[in-house]
Amino acid sequence: MKGKMFKSAVAIALTTSVVGIQSPTTTEAATGDFELTIMHTNDTHGNLDKVANRVSLVKQIRAEKPNNLLLDGGDVFSGTLYFNEFKGQADLEFMNMMKYDAMTFGNHEFDLGGSEDGHAALKAFVEGAEFPLVAANTDFSGDANMADLQNETYTADYNNGEIYSGIIKEVDGEEIGIFGLTTEETTSISSPGDITFSDYIAAAEEAVAAFEAEGINKIIAVTHLGFDDSTEYDNDQLLAAAVEGIDVIVGGHTHKKLSEPFFFTGNAEPTVIVQANEYNKFLGQLDLTFDEDGVITSQTGKLHEVGAEGVTADPEAAEALVKYSDKIKEVKNQSTGATAEVFLNGGRNAGGVRTAETNLGNLITDGMLAAAKKIDADTVIALQNGGGIRASINVGDITVGEVLTTMPFGNALAIMSLTGAELKTALEHSVRQFPEENGGFLHVAGLEVSFDPTQPAGSRVTEVFVKNGDVRTALDPSKTYKVATNTFTAKGGDGYEVFAKAYNDGRVSEPGNIDFQMFIDHAKSLGKVKPMLENRINPKTPLTDIMKDRWSYTYITDVYHRGIMNGTSDTKFTPKTDLTRWEAATIISRMMKLNPETAPKSPFTDISDLPLARQQEINAVFAEGYITGKSATKFNPREKISRAHFALMFSRVYEKVNGDYKVDQLAPYSDYGQHTPETKEAITILHNLGIVQGYNGKFMPSMKITREETAKIASLTAPHTTK
Repeated sequence: MKGKMFKSAVAIALTTSVVGIQSPTTTEAATGDFELTIMHTNDTHGNLDKVANRVSLVKQIRAEKPNNLLLDGGDVFSGTLYFNEFKGQADLEFMNMMKYDAMTFGNHEFDLGGSEDGHAALKAFVEGAEFPLVAANTDFSGDANMADLQNETYTADYNNGEIYSGIIKEVDGEEIGIFGLTTEETTSISSPGDITFSDYIAAAEEAVAAFEAEGINKIIAVTHLGFDDSTEYDNDQLLAAAVEGIDVIVGGHTHKKLSEPFFFTGNAEPTVIVQANEYNKFLGQLDLTFDEDGVITSQTGKLHEVGAEGVTADPEAAEALVKYSDKIKEVKNQSTGATAEVFLNGGRNAGGVRTAETNLGNLITDGMLAAAKKIDADTVIALQNGGGIRASINVGDITVGEVLTTMPFGNALAIMSLTGAELKTALEHSVRQFPEENGGFLHVAGLEVSFDPTQPAGSRVTEVFVKNGDVRTALDPSKTYKVATNTFTAKGGDGYEVFAKAYNDGRVSEPGNIDFQMFIDHAKSLGKVKPMLENRINPKTPLTDIMKDRWSYTYITDVYHRGIMNGTSDTKFTPKTDLTRWEAATIISRMMKLNPETAPKSPFTDISDLPLARQQEINAVFAEGYITGKSATKFNPREKISRAHFALMFSRVYEKVNGDYKVDQLAPYSDYGQHTPETKEAITILHNLGIVQGYNGKFMPSMKITREETAKIASLTAPHTTK
């Protein structure tokens, strides 16, 4: 670590105002005003397939807006094969090509800290950067790789390839202060090791004071705190409210798509917050005007879609990408020797890996448990954090590339000795935020967990059974169990203090097996992979007419908690009742997150006696083309719907999100009858995706579909709608 410069705080009078999103405003610049354009990215996570388009957009905006900055809010690392293969160096080549002005660290920049090489890859990234990195609340002094790169200063005399608390950048004769902040949550959600993070508010106050002491009145915070992340740690809105003097917050971490800037007016001077979603999907642009006192007088912002039609790839960047993409294609195409017969759900949102049991989570934990038993036969339980499952796997040959994209961190196996009481504490921690997403949500093997989400966090788990082969016994609080997980979780990742205590007590062994290799070995041993939901994790519902031993139970509880299907009353689902056309419209509207209130009115004259919300949902799905009428003016809302017609609707749902599905051969059902080619192909699409199976070689297309059959199709289709 290099020398530290500290400047005393400048007193600032606070005022009270309101917070809101202000529509973009544009005014003609007055004499003495300064115009600045900030281009920004965040959470790109190694997504480089369209990086040449981003290069093209940056060059275009620079040509139009000569007073500009290009900033990144962190999490360049982790998430794709580009990172697994090149450890950030591929991303860095293009960041250097685009001439970034500064970047801060995201939590994922520290993901490799637990590896044999520690933060060597991060060191190489920083040293190779043709721009400075800013980190006002991060202390690298304890890490041998990083310590010599840090300068705890706020300075205009900076070097590229080094770390500063903040830098002073001159644009058209105007000095701009830029500093960086990283979430303190990094210690529990990544592997920083001896790198530590201090209070972000105190660090920001110090940064503002240091810049203002130098006479700088235009200050930008580049943050990886999250726009609306948990107030337990930190977020950009809290930062704006707590620290006066920050003009702009260029954020990251929550992958927020802020199509327009968030204009905070709660202090004497406004603060503009921007964030550009994720995965190189957008390049943000914020156009500002400052008066001579450094106060923002106008702002307008937008997100440029990187992959939009009309955005062309920069030729130089496209050529540079080839050496990386060719290698990725080679890796992607290697087969694991296993075939997925159903879609393996590793998605996010409701019903995804951060909120619910999924078939992919089950497969991963089964593989982990199988590997652990070969090392220690007493291991009976396996746990996988949902945040460590990064992608789904499609039906068909499972390639190495798909596995590495799904499990990109290379976490090693750990086997813990835990009491039943400690395990229950961990399970309470797992479900504490349900139904909100939580990277620490645990997928399980060898356990059956029931919980009541209506109870307070910490008191939700109602039943836990240990399943060892065919033996199912209640969890004994005083008994010691051998539990497999990954080293990230075993060391207390995602806030599992109970695991960290066991680790510090010496109750954890580390055999060294890598997560993705355990998965590959297990999948290969199965050959054909077809995991299902198995009631391993059971959130309680008020529905009294669904039985846990019925095949439809897991699907009904899944769509119920996703908010896709409700009961027919407060306590009944009536699973064997046939579905109506208006119910189908409601389900599709909710699944696709349509905005029924704003949908244009449909031409149907026979829906006016339905509740207004149902009418609007019919309007919405009709407008989107998911459902047609029975005639030009009739919808027949109470008509029962056939299995064939429902398959047609849901194939449209799938193709709306995923594009056209090419059917080469119809599914092997013998009873298609006189149904249209489109309907036959729709049935085939759902069959090929593992969503429908039929009955003994027949699909029974004309039979009415029941609510429980609907629940299964909706549950298995929903993961395909969140891409």
